[in-house]
Amino acid sequence: MNLYEHTIVIRQDVGNAQIKKLTEKYSKIVESNDGSVVQTENWGLLNLSYIIKKNKKANYIHFKIKGGGNIIKELEKNESLDQNLLRYMTVKVKNFDLEANYFAKREGKNEERK
Repeated sequence: MNLYEHTIVIRQDVGNAQIKKLTEKYSKIVESNDGSVVQTENWGLLNLSYIIKKNKKANYIHFKIKGGGNIIKELEKNESLDQNLLRYMTVKVKNFDLEANYFAKREGKNEERK
């Protein structure tokens, strides 16, 4: 089994209910192709480095997937047709880092600015 980290970038005007539906949709595609979603992270609404299709911000969803290469082909085929997505990216990794949460808000961050 291969390990993949897959990130989708969703338009800024998509609501939370739709984001949950998209997350479930792509998780079901993985599971229907004999794979498994190890972890799903919602990174939230973040600024884009440059404007993409008139969007300055976007919602990011990150999946950690275990499965074969056919899963990625099926995911990317469906994502290329989805109008709510701006970008998607898949990276094959050797192992997952399940403990680190890079986009969590730090409690000491506000104290440093004072």
